[in-house]
Amino acid sequence: MEGKINNILKQMQDTLTLAIIDGEKFEKGNNAAGTRVRKFMQELKSMAQNVRVMVSDIKNEDKE
Repeated sequence: MEGKINNILKQMQDTLTLAIIDGEKFEKGNNAAGTRVRKFMQELKSMAQNVRVMVSDIKNEDKE
């Protein structure tokens, strides 16, 4: 499961990089880029929640 966590973290890093690029475009007046930034933020939120659940599951397995 640990490999899955690292894969998700790398996906989050890639998504954040794309969000930063579009964030810069949005700040220059590109409203469509703002929509993409919001979409990326929702994806990151979902991925972060998945990582939290996986980490909790691993911790709980170790306690048993």
